[in-house]
Amino acid sequence: MLDLGKYAGAIVSSWVISLGLVVALIVVTGVQARKSRRDLEAAEARVKGKRK
Repeated sequence: MLDLGKYAGAIVSSWVISLGLVVALIVVTGVQARKSRRDLEAAEARVKGKRK
């Protein structure tokens, strides 16, 4: 294990916070992508329904 000295708490907490934010960003992006895909499919279905 690395010896981080007296700054170990700050370094480890910074890493934990950073990784947490990256995970949160990935989750939010995935949720928004699924919602956008559903909205796009619904809009395309409406357009195809009007053409018939």
